[in-house]
Amino acid sequence: MSKISQGCLMNNLIRNRVFLIVATADLLQQAGIWIRNMALLFYIMDQTGNNPTAVSMLTALEYLPIFVFSLIGGTFADRWNPKKTVILGDILSALSMLLILGLVAGGVWQAVFAATVISAIVSQFSQPSSAVLFKKHIPAEEVGTAVGINQSLMALFTIFGPMLGTLVYTQLGIQSSIIALFLIFTLAAGIQLFLPTSGREQRTEKSSPLKDIKEGFRYVLGHANLKLIAVMFLISGLAMGVTQPLDVFVTMNRLGLPKESVQWFAAAEGVGMLAGGLLAAMLTAQITRYRRGVITVIMIIWAAITVIEVLSVWPVLTGSARVLSGIATACFQVSFSAMMIQEIREEYIGRTNGIIIPLMMGGMLLGSASSGFIVAQLDLMGAYFIAAALTAGCVVFTLRLKFS
Repeated sequence: MSKISQGCLMNNLIRNRVFLIVATADLLQQAGIWIRNMALLFYIMDQTGNNPTAVSMLTALEYLPIFVFSLIGGTFADRWNPKKTVILGDILSALSMLLILGLVAGGVWQAVFAATVISAIVSQFSQPSSAVLFKKHIPAEEVGTAVGINQSLMALFTIFGPMLGTLVYTQLGIQSSIIALFLIFTLAAGIQLFLPTSGREQRTEKSSPLKDIKEGFRYVLGHANLKLIAVMFLISGLAMGVTQPLDVFVTMNRLGLPKESVQWFAAAEGVGMLAGGLLAAMLTAQITRYRRGVITVIMIIWAAITVIEVLSVWPVLTGSARVLSGIATACFQVSFSAMMIQEIREEYIGRTNGIIIPLMMGGMLLGSASSGFIVAQLDLMGAYFIAAALTAGCVVFTLRLKFS
């Protein structure tokens, strides 16, 4: 794609009201997610004396609702008005923060687990609706660039979100963190009121949600690429689930740093995601043309990075590995998201996401729930080696993908 045509795509997107509103709302939501993640992580570690089981439970509670509600949310996202769905989702998230704030103020500290659960449930209805809005209001040739730009913008909060969440919690405490979440979700809902009316086409015949779910499964099973991607997501999710709750222990045990330093490595990955998102936005045509090769190389890179992270005793090396991981993650997400929006029929976007994403979340749930046991039976290094082997095994499936 030439520089001129790429510049035209950028200009078109900047003038696209739906893209600007959805991107802004996504930024706010990402800020909220990172404030939630860091504040709850440190709060629970303080309450439980750095108990790895409690940390892994926090991660598991984030994935469990996604696993349970993703298909339901995707099915109704295919039926409901997408504008109303995204606004209602943020309103419910904001109101839930007020309830949790009251419980925490009353001394029920365990209520913070509910913040993760509620946020994860609501996102399963609003995220597919955002994809539908992109499908409806952004031309197909601009989707890859739009996803790349959006990914880069969200990466800014991957960089600054951990710092912001750590600052809010360490300086102001858990209650101020929850108040910040309430304000963020309220603002996101208000911004999305300016989305254009985006209704659904009237169906010629009535269909029950159960029938829609069955049709979604038939659609996925009828496409070879979607079946391969589903298996790949399950395995890679298991690998990510094993390592994600253990990042803070790699920081403390391998690098000899305080637990709060985990924010800097998350920020390093955010720098990589920012660079990777911009790179993917500029190379959309090439990534689309060589999509199978790109996804295969990314799996190999992820496996290698997993090994490097657990072997490293040097913060600079670990940080560099996280930057590379961020670049790979951004390129993967842009490639996958663009494929889902471009190649899947609009009326199946929510259900396809709702079938494939729970497989990854199920793997992550199983991995995060078992990570503490794996460390107890082996050690930290053994857990990371298992995750690396699982990730590398996904290459068997990526090499069989066929794109037109």
